[in-house]
Amino acid sequence: MPPAHILVAEDQTDIRELLVMNLRGAGYEVTAVADGEQVLARHAEHPGNLLILDLMMPRVDGLEVCKALRANGSATPILMLTAKSTELDRVLGLELGADDYLTKPFSLAELLARVKALLRRADLLAAAQANAHAASLKGNGAIRNGELEILPAKRQVRCRGELIDFTALEFELLLHFASHPGHVFSRSQLLNAVWGYTHDGYEHTVTTHINRLRAKLEADPMRPVLILTARGVGYKMRDVA
Repeated sequence: MPPAHILVAEDQTDIRELLVMNLRGAGYEVTAVADGEQVLARHAEHPGNLLILDLMMPRVDGLEVCKALRANGSATPILMLTAKSTELDRVLGLELGADDYLTKPFSLAELLARVKALLRRADLLAAAQANAHAASLKGNGAIRNGELEILPAKRQVRCRGELIDFTALEFELLLHFASHPGHVFSRSQLLNAVWGYTHDGYEHTVTTHINRLRAKLEADPMRPVLILTARGVGYKMRDVA
């Protein structure tokens, strides 16, 4: 199997070169660019398996790149790099479709662990899709809960009769909930199960994705009836209705 291809987008030369050196040292194929326009051009030519995307870049910033890629249907995992003082931008990045983020300064060991986790999750998702497709051919692939219907093999979700689009990570999180209705998961458990790691300080990633699911599925996201909060514990999907 060929090595995973990673596209690195970072305008600071020293950081970009350090990322490239360590990623190649870990066995990955790496392409590096310095601004948002180059990201979009290179991604169109060769999407690769993972995008490491700096938030603050010239010409087109990381948020606009993320928004454009997701609007064009790209499901490539995105690891966003942010400064510690930009909490709002980190939240916006997640809401626009980034899969994960790291705050600067970060350790290279942690970055490599995140890269490995995101690539592993993508592989597991592909395997799950293949299994779901096989199951759907037998007529038992749909998951239903009230007006919610999920077709894993087709990666389709309908709610109240409407077809709804999800990013790859949103879909996987929803599928995890739907596969365990009534089961309460802590944010750290969801990080481990869906993102592939548990790390203190990144539970907000889960909260942001929960809010995105509710915005798309709930008639009133402020009064959810499908994705519920177990106060002080975590989240669950209601028991099958």
